[in-house]
Amino acid sequence: MATICKEITVNATVEHVWDLMRDIGALHTRLVPGFVVDTKLEPGARIVTFANGGVVRERIVTVDDDARRLVWSATGDRLIHHNASAQVREAPDGRTRITWIADLLPDSAAEVIDQMMDLGMTAMRAAINELS
Repeated sequence: MATICKEITVNATVEHVWDLMRDIGALHTRLVPGFVVDTKLEPGARIVTFANGGVVRERIVTVDDDARRLVWSATGDRLIHHNASAQVREAPDGRTRITWIADLLPDSAAEVIDQMMDLGMTAMRAAINELS
């Protein structure tokens, strides 16, 4: 099983970044605009449309306000298994660290998912900097 881990540090408070991340229906307008172009909520899940045309159904597993951690699993495209988490923590320098981890199968999908996560983190950094 492939594991991909991405991490960025942004100049915003953990409270602000968590507010953006926990708003699970607003990926396309608040957290990663341009990377995600539409998000539709349904009971326990969201349907996410990416800028590249890909569409996945993401089951929301956990929205943990105490740990500032979001967990979801995805189905769609060529994925047999996908489980991901994103966590927001205060960095020692007072900025905010965002960690996004994905575990997936098949391993052959790792390169594409790795590239998508890079694009997602770039969009996230830009959106947070614009809104902060």
